[in-house]
Amino acid sequence: MEIVSARLNASDVYAAQEVYHANGWTDGLPVIPPTKALVEDCLSWAMLSPEHIVGIEPVRERAITAEKLAINSVMAGCLPMHFPLVVTAMTAMLHKDFLLHGATASTGGSAVLLIVNGPIRRELGMTTQFNVLGNSDRASATVGRSIRLALMNLLNVRPGEIDRSTLGHPGKFSYCVAEDEENSCWDSLAYERLGDPNVSAVTAMAAMAPRQVMNEWTTDPREICETFSAEIRSNQLNYSIWPGNYVLIIPPQLRAHFEKAKWTKADIKECVFERARVLRGEWANVGKGSVVKDRANREYPALNEPDDLMIVAAGGPAGGFAAIIPPWLGSKSRASTAAVGACVDCEVS
Repeated sequence: MEIVSARLNASDVYAAQEVYHANGWTDGLPVIPPTKALVEDCLSWAMLSPEHIVGIEPVRERAITAEKLAINSVMAGCLPMHFPLVVTAMTAMLHKDFLLHGATASTGGSAVLLIVNGPIRRELGMTTQFNVLGNSDRASATVGRSIRLALMNLLNVRPGEIDRSTLGHPGKFSYCVAEDEENSCWDSLAYERLGDPNVSAVTAMAAMAPRQVMNEWTTDPREICETFSAEIRSNQLNYSIWPGNYVLIIPPQLRAHFEKAKWTKADIKECVFERARVLRGEWANVGKGSVVKDRANREYPALNEPDDLMIVAAGGPAGGFAAIIPPWLGSKSRASTAAVGACVDCEVS
């Protein structure tokens, strides 16, 4: 196996850290030095040659090779068995509808959210319950971080360079969630998007930070949906009025109320689709009256269609909490799903 990347010599691991920090190759945290052996282990596990092209960034036409991606995965702390998820995530992100360049260069400050489905979650010991949006497990943390390092080092998405984020958010370190399929009676996100109940897959979305909500005072699905919708409406007024993909993460306590009422994901999507919409005139209530003009009665739905809401069963067992994750720029950037093991020319949803 021929690794063509340039090699550096350092006296010890601490000196290596300083080299990587000095060159801007890290996210500010320590990295694992990507030795030839460790990079080869990742490539062998994924059965990819170093020169294999994972995909081409469509705006600047930069090729992402398996070798370069493996280097960044090692740096992030990935084990070889994590690497197929990194390859799959990058495959999804490189789909033209994802609008990777726009999402990573914008002042809006989005991060790449990854949602993992299928048997690979269990194989890698991915946490689907407690602290699922935080430091939950090794695979989630390192796979998400791999994407950030790859964006920095392969596409120059560094703060002040390509990345022009005004604020950003902590998801830029790592933003990876696995769905709790075993404890849900609903179809998984991957099944909804790819139609295969057994596939392992990654869904990528240019996403803002999670907005946590709580409702412990009702068991009525419609009232709970109104709590979700109110938070989405708030995002429309305070951030972006434009419709797009939203993610709704529902933990077990609230999920149980929907399941008892025999509500499916489709029922929740339809309910939120009807309720999550604002009038342009409402912008006047949040200091944006100058843009209302003569369109005060124009209605803006948060979702172009119900399926634009991606529902994920995940989270700890107690507490009437949920999370809304808004999109970066409405329908300008679309969520993309790819199956683990899909080839470079395979279609993604």
